[in-house]
Amino acid sequence: MRILLINVPHPAIGSRIPDDHLPPLGLLSIGGPLIDDGHDVGLIDAEFGPMPVEAIVAEASRFAPDAVLFGHSGSTSGHPVIAEVAQAIVKAVPGVRIVYGGVFPTYHWRDILREERYVTAIVRGEGEETARRLMRALEAGEDLSIINGIAFRDDYGPRVTPPAPVIRDLDAYRIGWELIDHARYSYWGGLRAVVVQFSRGCPHLCNYCGQRGFWTRWRHRDPVRFAKELARLHREHGVKVINFADENPTVSKKAWRTFLEALIAEDVDLILVGSTRADDIVRDADILHLYKKAGWQRFLLGMENTDEKTLELIRKGATTTIDREAIRLMRRHGILSMATWVVGFEEETDRDHWRGLRQLLSYDPDQIQMLYVTPHRWTPYFRLAAERRVIQTDRRLWDYKHQVLATRHMPPWRVLLWFKFTEMVLQCRPKALLRVLLHRDAGLRHAMRWYTQMGRRVWPHEILGFLRDKRLTHGPTVQEFWGAPQDMEEESMSSHRPERRVGTSRAA
Repeated sequence: MRILLINVPHPAIGSRIPDDHLPPLGLLSIGGPLIDDGHDVGLIDAEFGPMPVEAIVAEASRFAPDAVLFGHSGSTSGHPVIAEVAQAIVKAVPGVRIVYGGVFPTYHWRDILREERYVTAIVRGEGEETARRLMRALEAGEDLSIINGIAFRDDYGPRVTPPAPVIRDLDAYRIGWELIDHARYSYWGGLRAVVVQFSRGCPHLCNYCGQRGFWTRWRHRDPVRFAKELARLHREHGVKVINFADENPTVSKKAWRTFLEALIAEDVDLILVGSTRADDIVRDADILHLYKKAGWQRFLLGMENTDEKTLELIRKGATTTIDREAIRLMRRHGILSMATWVVGFEEETDRDHWRGLRQLLSYDPDQIQMLYVTPHRWTPYFRLAAERRVIQTDRRLWDYKHQVLATRHMPPWRVLLWFKFTEMVLQCRPKALLRVLLHRDAGLRHAMRWYTQMGRRVWPHEILGFLRDKRLTHGPTVQEFWGAPQDMEEESMSSHRPERRVGTSRAA
């Protein structure tokens, strides 16, 4: 089959403002196995430009695909763009099959199949093996009900097959790096870069996380093989920056240490960046020198909040003491800390924001990433937020960078003021500015300056966007807007009881 993978342009400011673009790892992970199965596979990365819909459709028409596969790491906020592009391609390429995968369609398969008739099938959960089986079935004209891990439509409406088994051996499927020109992708201020995954999933129970249940359980790649792959990307393609897409790559200290030692043995000059938990950093105090030697320059620490009651509410499983110690240890070993701070878990007051700012200052992170809470139907947190009011109904703005929930005690403009004031204080305090200007490590100095430059470019767009965006004064509740909670289906590759499953009676 002729199979076209399309990475649509994401509307988020973070995708549009930077000059850097990273490869679409999810689509490349599907592309490698499909190429190995003998399919003719192509990729359109419409993030470059970004490409307008008309240009995407024209390029897709020239490829003349039998099937077009969509997926996007932006998920919820990326869905409206995918819907628009897919519908246009169906009109331009008669008979093409549209296959859609990713976090959002995995859980919203009922809505998509009811409302978007042009979608042939949805891949739920991990896609490497499921996509292979689905393409074989489509090519042979077989009944789709034999494929586990998908949803599709028949004469009776949307239906779903049993979940696909969890992929235990993550090294069994290769990434289709040949689908991209490495010279086009960069990060960290113009340095050639890729996105990778050492592991999938997270064993922790944070109830707001939209990724935890998607992967079902935590697994990791072979540490030595993974290190060799990163070294090969550096030597053969000039890759300098490795951006880890893992939710929590450091879960197993043994596996992680083996990877670090293997990468050090490869003796390649790489910059590693990614996310982890503060408690893993504290646990690994005795091997943080290996982190640095392997090339780690920055970790994003998912702290979310500094209020102990809020941390307990969201089941973060961390403490302010551990968060503060993790930042201290990272600075001691020459690794930058970026702390995430999420506004809106509860309906804060001015006093709450002030207390949080003071706590953040006591943490003394190198960088800050401010986010707004964004509830997802498949997470347990959705039930906690179900009766809160929605002020932003444009689903393209459900991207963590726009306030979507009302706060009874504060109007949106005042929440924004606290949001931006907190960013400004953390990034512009004398201690932070001195690090940006005079840090002894030239690499870290470059990294902080690059991040500061991005912040200066993003700020005006965020302010103008707030003034331009329409918000509701008395909007629907979260549940009225999105529908009933789906947390019983959170684990996408485990048995659950969805609306209709293949093999059940029509009456059921």
